[in-house]
Parts: sequence; structure tokens; C-alpha cells
Amino acid sequence: MRAVWYDRQGPANEVIVTGELPTPEPGIGQVRVRLEASGVNPADTYRRRGAVPAEYPRVIPNSDGAGTIDTVGEGVPASRIGQRVWLYNGQRNGRWMGTAAEYIALDADLVTELPDHVSFAEGATLGIPAMTAHGCVFASGPVQGKTILVTGGAGAVGHYAVQLAAWAGAEVIATVSSDDKAQRARAGGAAHVVNYRAEDVATRVAEITRGAGVDHIVDVDLGGNLAAALTCVRENGSIAYYASNGALEPKINLRALMAKNLTIRAFVLPSSPHANRKRAQQDLAAFIRTPGRILSVAGTFPLFETAAAHLSVEAGGKVGTVVVECAR
Repeated sequence: MRAVWYDRQGPANEVIVTGELPTPEPGIGQVRVRLEASGVNPADTYRRRGAVPAEYPRVIPNSDGAGTIDTVGEGVPASRIGQRVWLYNGQRNGRWMGTAAEYIALDADLVTELPDHVSFAEGATLGIPAMTAHGCVFASGPVQGKTILVTGGAGAVGHYAVQLAAWAGAEVIATVSSDDKAQRARAGGAAHVVNYRAEDVATRVAEITRGAGVDHIVDVDLGGNLAAALTCVRENGSIAYYASNGALEPKINLRALMAKNLTIRAFVLPSSPHANRKRAQQDLAAFIRTPGRILSVAGTFPLFETAAAHLSVEAGGKVGTVVVECAR
């Protein structure tokens, strides 16, 4: 099969190569997917650069993807052959073969049916972004009737968080950094949008909630947003965060957390509980069953330009997920 890989960590245009590798065969409980699209997430670029030590001498990058099951291993119903699917955790701890290739073999548990009205490129945006959004939105249970604050509500994860929270019956407040991103957040279902570059987030949230605060926060940068987050969340509320680039070791007033009886949850997809991940797959399957969902493809690259796709992600400013088209 055609594939992309790296044998050492480093800059994308120095370490990523394209060539031929043996086509994998599915093992017990696995399926093989003929890949059409591979999603490139920031985490994939961190692993390639060396932020996470390499587990294997060779790595096919990228976790997420979409395609068609073309064969199955022992224990998997043959009826799944021919099924359009999206998948996640392709290249993660314990696996060196990711989705930047024509084929991947992986546990059937990581593969979910993709409706006909959703393109393969759109399906490849689900994995890390949508699963992470789900894990953070529902970290403290059902959100129907609650008020949820999503920081970075136009980002790849944040926009899915806005959509899923609104879909589940929450009133959503989203923070953004521009008018264009405000429109994107509103299109996803945000009832209120706050431009954090022009407005004080805590003040606006207090106005919107009439001083009550929000029930739950989905935060893209807890360290950087900590002061505002602790002000915005109400007593017995909760915060779920999936990144903290603004400050990895923030100073925290533990008494302030105690005074509000707050719950703070960190989230990373690969090690999240299996039952939670299965629920996320089931909910996302239901969510995308309705046409018109916003599954944002930030740009597409052919397989042999996977290095350029990684560089595009690292450059920042993308709207949605960068996708590698594996059949090109």
C-alpha cells in the first residue's frame, strides 16, 4: 500500500517520507479500512515533532480517518464489509500505524458507521475534535436546560462542543476572537457570543446569566482563562478542559474552588474510560444522522503532501480540521 511515515522525530518536511509498505491484515476483533481521508490534528504534529517520546522506530502518523471496511478479522461480522466508517485513535499509544496510508487495520471498537450524506473528508474531522468535545461537554452529566460556556467556540474542538451542547438542549455561550468566528459559533448553535478581545468575558457572562453564572465550562485554555473561569462558573458548577497552553502550572486558589464546591476535570481522549468513548461514538452517530451538521474541513492535501498538511496545522489560523486525501 502507499503510505506516509517517519523513522525519526523532527520537522515535517525533514522526517516525513512517502513510499510503499505492506498492506496490513486485520487480527482478531479487527477490521481493515480502505482509507479515503485522514484527519490531521495538533496532537499528531506534537508527536511527530518529539513532544511525546517515540514508542516505535517507524510511525505512520495521524489518529483520525474515514473510509470503507474492506475485510474483517475473526470475531467481526462479515456484514460490516462495505460499510462506510469514521475512526479514531489510529496512531496512538500501542499503535504505530496511523491513517496517513491507503489502509489501516484496527479494533472494530474504534470504527463507527458514517452516513452516506457525510463525505469521507467530513468524517475524518470527527475523531479527536468531536470525541474530545463530547467528553468535555458531558463531563458532569446531562446538559439539557443548563447554561454552558465554551471558550474558543469557533475552534475545531470548541465548535463541536457548541454544536453538541446546543443539540443536547443547553443554552450555549461561546467566546471567540473575531466577527467571522462569532458568526461560525452562532451557526453552530451558540445563543450568545462574547468577543474576548473586545469584551470582558466575566462581565458579559454575568450580564447574560443575570449574575447566576454558568453551570459548566468547556475550556480550551484553563491555565490562561482560570481567573475568568472561576468568576463565570456558579456554585456546584464544573469545568472540563482539554488544553492549557496559556499556563501549565497556574497558581490556583483552592479555597475559591472549595467556596463554590467546584469540580474540575481534565480530558484526554486516548486514556478516557472505554464506556465514555462508546457513548461518545453512539451520540455522534445520532448527531450526524441529521443532514446539515457543520463538519468543517479546513483544507485538503493529497497523501504525498502529508508534510505540507502538518505544516498547515502548525501554522495556525485554520478553521476546522486539515484533511489528507488518502486516495490521491
